[in-house]
Amino acid sequence: MQDETDQADPRGLIRESYRIEGITEGECRSIFLDWAISVPVGEDSSAHIRALLDRYGKDAADHPMTEVLQEALTPAQKTGRRGGARGRRQT
Repeated sequence: MQDETDQADPRGLIRESYRIEGITEGECRSIFLDWAISVPVGEDSSAHIRALLDRYGKDAADHPMTEVLQEALTPAQKTGRRGGARGRRQT
């Protein structure tokens, strides 16, 4: 039987990132992206991230993957209008 963390990380990408000695933030972001695109449509990725933080982040608060996971839970900031002809037009 799988526990919640196994369901959140079925390929073990996040688990393995915590085991890699000297892993960088950039490498963690790359691993996270690979993990994120493999989350099935309709599943709550935020719930999976919280489960992973609960499992691994508690004991590794200074690990770069912990930082990446925490940032993933932060809502995206609105940057305003982007693109389109009106966005390029200078007044």
